[in-house]
Amino acid sequence: METIKFKTNINCNGCLKSVTPHLNELDNIDSWKVDIENPDKILEVKLENGDKEDVIKAVTGAGFEIEKI
Repeated sequence: METIKFKTNINCNGCLKSVTPHLNELDNIDSWKVDIENPDKILEVKLENGDKEDVIKAVTGAGFEIEKI
């Protein structure tokens, strides 16, 4: 398992509610969380296979910006 962090613009509970179904449908994610208190709105994902592209597609598909840090 690998932990990967991303900088996002997911900045409130409404945003979390919007992105949750997109991230929860991915099979390769063990867990994820967003630190909306952090100025960079850090998304931390624990991946089973390390394929970060699925995470990026899910977040952008929900209408948010994301970049690996």
